[in-house]
Amino acid sequence: MRIFSRFVSGFGLATLACSVAWAQTPLPKAPEASASPTLALTGGTVIDVSNWGDSAHDIPEAVVLVRDGRITDVGQEGSLPVPKDARILDCTGKYLIPGLIDGFAGLNSQGQANANLYMGVTTVAVRGDAKRGPIDYQANPRPHLYLIDSIGTTDNWSLLAHQPAWAPILREGAHPMELSPQDTARQLLATARLGTRVLLLGPDITAANTQWIISRAHQLGMATYGQFVSTPYRVAIDAGVDVLLHMGSYELGVIPDELQQPLVTNPYGSAANTAHDYSVHIPPTDLHLNNYARFIAKHHAALMPTFSQYYVQLPGHRNLWKEPAASLLSPDRMDQSTDPATGELAWPLPNWARHLPGMAQRWMEANLQKKADQEALLLWHINQTIYAANPHYLAASGASTTGSMAGISLQTELEMMVRLGLSPREALAAATNNYALQLGWTELGLIAPGRRADILVLDADPTLNIWNTRRISTLLLDGNIIDRYALLRVKR
Repeated sequence: MRIFSRFVSGFGLATLACSVAWAQTPLPKAPEASASPTLALTGGTVIDVSNWGDSAHDIPEAVVLVRDGRITDVGQEGSLPVPKDARILDCTGKYLIPGLIDGFAGLNSQGQANANLYMGVTTVAVRGDAKRGPIDYQANPRPHLYLIDSIGTTDNWSLLAHQPAWAPILREGAHPMELSPQDTARQLLATARLGTRVLLLGPDITAANTQWIISRAHQLGMATYGQFVSTPYRVAIDAGVDVLLHMGSYELGVIPDELQQPLVTNPYGSAANTAHDYSVHIPPTDLHLNNYARFIAKHHAALMPTFSQYYVQLPGHRNLWKEPAASLLSPDRMDQSTDPATGELAWPLPNWARHLPGMAQRWMEANLQKKADQEALLLWHINQTIYAANPHYLAASGASTTGSMAGISLQTELEMMVRLGLSPREALAAATNNYALQLGWTELGLIAPGRRADILVLDADPTLNIWNTRRISTLLLDGNIIDRYALLRVKR
């Protein structure tokens, strides 16, 4: 740590200050809306998703004015004049919400881009990795892409991994390994230059590096997601990590010190399995779990559960391949896809088991499924306890892996949040303005002046039933009306 501190001090505040500008470099994307006459959305109700979904100051009979991809004014009919040359979109009897945000997902094809848009997802914090495949930057149309990059570890899928200077440094071995403090500092600045919005801190990052990365990332205006093993969760939360990623991961914060200590030097293998097994089987009424939940809420780390990755293992799920947007998706571009005929996950057996009689193989597959379903239900009950402490939530699908599907699973994530106990308005806020509040992404998330004109016009009130977020009559992306049904005609 002393070596690390001396290196950072020598790096110079001027370099860090310069990097703030680099961090704001925009990701290459589809062309912005060109200068055009004002678009006026009139007569609908603007749904309030401010204050973590605790506010309910909806605007009935509203006027929303849009110009050059931005919302310029919002008010009630009669108090906000509509320009004479404005193009009118009559929204009488309808409900207006911001475009939805998927805070952690892949996007590896035009089909996935279209599926997101069709389901109302207008922004994706996107990650390329071995499960989700490479990011398709050429998809057009597509949601806005906010880049996620790993930090402080070897990673063949890092955004820097194909640059000659970084390829040998980031190349993985059998497992990812923590980088030196010097390389981590250089990597942070280099990925900021690419326009990276989110830094992902993984299992092998140790506590000292976690604390430094979080501090420097915030200086550069970058968000931090954590999926920790080596670093104790309480240390990362106390250091100000923005997001705790994945149900099935952040529960590790309840393990005792004697289980945490071996993970510092070996975040993989038997010690990690033992720690995970402990965290999954802790009783929901356990005092340590309740204290941990209150600690999360007190320190304002947001939870990003990606419940969608457990959706098909929990009771009450349905076959997501029946969704219209599923026609855009290919199982070949998904990791551990469900069976399109049944909507259920397959449980592949080890190669040696293929020599067993068919009946034995079916018994083993059923046993694997039963064990996975039981674990998912245990984690769900633990998350009900965590929810009772009233932490903040951000919606994300984790698509496309473990049965989750682009676009479709962000909608099931909202369903799962409501099932957990959030109100429909709170769940809707988790997929919209909570990102502005938690991560500082104030260009999106609200129907308000200055925000990006990504808007969903709905046929029914989403605060009465979260299912109504699917009832999209008009989709606006950067102020442009997108033909949703034309999206369904793309080749996968």
